[in-house]
Amino acid sequence: MTAVPRRRIGHRLSPLLTPRSVAVVGASGREGSTGRTVIEKLDELGFDGPVYPVNPRHGAILGRDCYPSVADLPETVDLAVMAVGDGRVEEAATAAVEAGARALSIFGSCAVPGDREPDLAARLRAILREAGVPSNGANCMGFCNFEAAVHVNSYPFPWMEPGRTTVLAQSGSAFGALMWSRLKPNFAASIGSELSTTVADYMDYALELGTARVLTLFLETIRDPEGFEAALVKAERKGVPVVALKAGRSEMGVRMAVSHTGALAGDDRAVDAVFRKHGVLRADTLDELVASSLLMARAAGLGPGALATIHDSGGEREMVCDLADDLGAPFAAIGATARRRLADRLDYGLEPENPCDAFGTGRDHDGVMRDCFAALMDDPATALGVFFLDVNQRNDYSRACAAACLAVAGMTEKPVALATNHSGTDHRELAWDFTHNRGVPVLDGTVPALKAVAHAFRWRDWRGRPRDPAPEPDGARRARWAARLASPEPLDEAEGLRLLADYGVDTLPHAVVESEAEAVSAARGLGYPVALKTANPGVAHKSDAGGVRLGLGDAASVGAAWRDLAARLGPRVLVAPMAGPGVEMVVGVARDPQFGALVALGSGGVLVELLDDAIAFRPPVTAWEVRRALPGLKADRLLGGVRGGPPADRDALVDAVLKVSALALELEASLGELDINPLLVRPSGAVALDALAVGRAGAGPG
Repeated sequence: MTAVPRRRIGHRLSPLLTPRSVAVVGASGREGSTGRTVIEKLDELGFDGPVYPVNPRHGAILGRDCYPSVADLPETVDLAVMAVGDGRVEEAATAAVEAGARALSIFGSCAVPGDREPDLAARLRAILREAGVPSNGANCMGFCNFEAAVHVNSYPFPWMEPGRTTVLAQSGSAFGALMWSRLKPNFAASIGSELSTTVADYMDYALELGTARVLTLFLETIRDPEGFEAALVKAERKGVPVVALKAGRSEMGVRMAVSHTGALAGDDRAVDAVFRKHGVLRADTLDELVASSLLMARAAGLGPGALATIHDSGGEREMVCDLADDLGAPFAAIGATARRRLADRLDYGLEPENPCDAFGTGRDHDGVMRDCFAALMDDPATALGVFFLDVNQRNDYSRACAAACLAVAGMTEKPVALATNHSGTDHRELAWDFTHNRGVPVLDGTVPALKAVAHAFRWRDWRGRPRDPAPEPDGARRARWAARLASPEPLDEAEGLRLLADYGVDTLPHAVVESEAEAVSAARGLGYPVALKTANPGVAHKSDAGGVRLGLGDAASVGAAWRDLAARLGPRVLVAPMAGPGVEMVVGVARDPQFGALVALGSGGVLVELLDDAIAFRPPVTAWEVRRALPGLKADRLLGGVRGGPPADRDALVDAVLKVSALALELEASLGELDINPLLVRPSGAVALDALAVGRAGAGPG
């Protein structure tokens, strides 16, 4: 292999990822065994420290003295590799920790038949964490530190010159797929079940290493949410995009909690909220994960403008247009100069436009493609160019067109990518060369390529977002409501509305009554028509219980409605004027078991269940975040006005969400759930019509 500097940094994971000495426990001379694989790979890479085989059944392995135990080694080692079966790993790991090993690597699953409680993995986790020993695994394939030329794997992945992408995967199979993809890592780790070292720790190491342009993550769970968010904040500070595939999308963990928004707790939308907050680019497939990572390594500094594409097929261009519209990849509106340059080179019948179909008669096809792509890239409205070509590296036409793409990439500072419309083209060597030697990433497949483009623009816009300061807390207000929420008595609707009003959310005037005469008097004072709703404690969802009467226009109808509610649900009733027309939304606060407070926004009224139309945010929420997220809701079309009706006041909706976000932050220690359903968004203003607030179980007034 080519000699490479062994980069070592001062980091808590250094004994694990850049060890100066290694013990291989369970070492063996058997061909293909894990213990032999680890030693041979370290030798192949010219590891610059001692490697000690440990196995009481052997005197020597691969020309090295073999020691009966880690305690018998001539020095305390940085890394002890557990190349033993699951049945022996607890004894071996315990002995290594007691002998002072500073880090462990455990490949096995740590699942054994007939195990006791706590199980083996839990026992190992406790041992390692109590000793403060970082570990890779369990249930992993190891790591490849290309910057330090250190590989510790159960499978011998080939060494390569270090690239600029850090690859971290909790799934071993996904790790293998990513290692054999077109990504070129500087560091890659199969991190498994994270006994004492989580994905957040590896992210922090990669960011401190400082050579990654992109962090590529395959996640199944997030075991250290606080550390994970801290790593994301560090990635933003260093300008490093994070592309993540989070597997395990599922139905809402609890279909309906006490409140509608409470059902978001534990839901995958909580992960979406965290990703949205920190600018994580979420991929759905490995193909998208790879394509987005390849492009972001080149396009993290994307400038103003939109997308320009060139094609050698009108039909494929139409397909790309359709998919780009679906996926949010915006096309640049090119100017007159670019259109004139296109017209000068295009064959008769081809339109000078973006996206551009540049293949006509085939005469001087590569020259036409080159000049037309250059015209598109030179236009001020273009920020990013994609040359769509089903390139076959053995075909003269393909190679000529690919060379045209390269020529234009050399003429511009703007990012350029080459994309195929399917992933079956014969272009492996060409694609690697373009991506890693020529600065032009090759993206396979129309959808992964366009999703990568959409991610690039999303990252740019997120990086340039307004940085609104978090709201200042009001200590007296917080103490007052924290004390109330700590009470075992639940808040009724009237108290919930007072809570909202105290945080600036508009509410309707109302009165709580306990007799028919009081109901009629209140209705007269508030003004007909009115609504009556049960205020009996314990009725969370009033409509479901038949506890709501609307549009009552006179004293007789109010009296009849009160008598009905009193007979079925109790005499305590809330009276409020009818609010008029508007779009019903739900806004609230839920607590995710991992990440804490979330602010929810979605379709209100009965649509919250019928459409399952909601998004979540991590507070503090900004106006920019809400406005960017609104088009993702089905209710957004209603907010725009339907059948000639006036549009709803989106600014008022955004303002209400921000006020609920301030409430969520201020009362995070005390509030369990908050549900405003509906928040009526009118042509002017937004008003809370119903409110349900629940304190955290056991929360005190502090």
